[in-house]
Amino acid sequence: MFLGLVVGVLIRIVIGDKPDAVLTIGSLQLGLKAILVDGIFHAGGQIFLSSLKMLVVPLVLVSLVCGTASLKDVSTLGRIGRKSMGLFILTTALAIAVAIVLALLVSPGVGVDLSTDAKFAPGEIKTVTQVFIDMFPSNPINAMAKGEMLQIIVFAVLFGIAITLSGAVGERIRLFFEDMNVVVMKLVEIVMHFSPYGVFFLMAKLFTTLELSDMVNLGKYFSVVFFALLFHGFVVYGAFIMFAARLNPLTFFKKMRETAMFAFSTSSSNATVASNLATTTNKLGVSNKVSSFTVPLGATINMDGTAIMQGVATVFIAQVYNIDLTTSDYLMVILTATLASVGTAGVPGVGLVMLAMVLEQVGLPVDGIALILGVDRLLDMTRTAVNVTGDAMVSCLVAKSEGVLDEKVYNDPNAGRID
Repeated sequence: MFLGLVVGVLIRIVIGDKPDAVLTIGSLQLGLKAILVDGIFHAGGQIFLSSLKMLVVPLVLVSLVCGTASLKDVSTLGRIGRKSMGLFILTTALAIAVAIVLALLVSPGVGVDLSTDAKFAPGEIKTVTQVFIDMFPSNPINAMAKGEMLQIIVFAVLFGIAITLSGAVGERIRLFFEDMNVVVMKLVEIVMHFSPYGVFFLMAKLFTTLELSDMVNLGKYFSVVFFALLFHGFVVYGAFIMFAARLNPLTFFKKMRETAMFAFSTSSSNATVASNLATTTNKLGVSNKVSSFTVPLGATINMDGTAIMQGVATVFIAQVYNIDLTTSDYLMVILTATLASVGTAGVPGVGLVMLAMVLEQVGLPVDGIALILGVDRLLDMTRTAVNVTGDAMVSCLVAKSEGVLDEKVYNDPNAGRID
């Protein structure tokens, strides 16, 4: 990741305002942008992303069916679901509340230049009612083809329950899915071996195109969001791990390092599901019964990092346009952003669509989003890392409360390592 950053910055310095810049090495002439940036880096990064996304549907479906079908008592699934949803909603509400408080203390929007020609198209914004309706697939095969994660989760859970209730016939189907799960996890391991190259390509391309001058103009906003993300990711999550789960938070963060880097590089919670599921199960000792449910569910509805951006951005845009928000307005922001996280796809840039919904709820101009577009890419990468860390944290808490967390694996520094 660091090497990709350095290479990207160096190429940007060489290219400057000359997109047709050529690097001459002996008799070889290398078109930096055409061959390297738009060719090798772009292709390598997209192949890596496609490989990760390829794993998501079969991994979530097979793993969740196995986890659900292995629960002899169906009521256990209800407990896991309630605990997971409760923790996801709680941490999201905490995240946006902390973000709003920090933004009000720092006031990042005071004195910012309003002039911008950019426009933001928010796209389709679903109502909460429609989100819950869309959770249930009319065609599960179509849901898998389109990658509709909530629909896949609902179908997999119902299918797993049906297997449990089907007696001997269901047991044969369960064993088949157990075998499929071993094969899919081996596929995950194969893809992970190529991850360093994919991360290099993604970072190299990003830093050849990033407008660093935007960072100067919006440095205050960027700093507030970035600090809030670090505070929530380390302090809040660390407190949950230490006091609620009675586990060592340093061990947790050390084992989450590689998965957080995946999330940072891809800016996609969905693309990181495979890595996160492998980490929570093999490194953190969370039972597959829990992780197969909490990780894919968290990738879909747990958007703590995105909520932080929305809280700071709301205050920032309100200050930029000299619009005073009341306490009830801020409470509405917390409620709307928390509910908006349900059913939101874990893909790059989706936080901006959610932000449009939040701004409309409190009467702020949606065009204000154009002010933060220049620095959102780097923040999107960081908040995705926070999101997936939250998914793993909730997985540990739920597993510990259910008595299915293997603390020997959790405390073993070599657990789950791929040599």
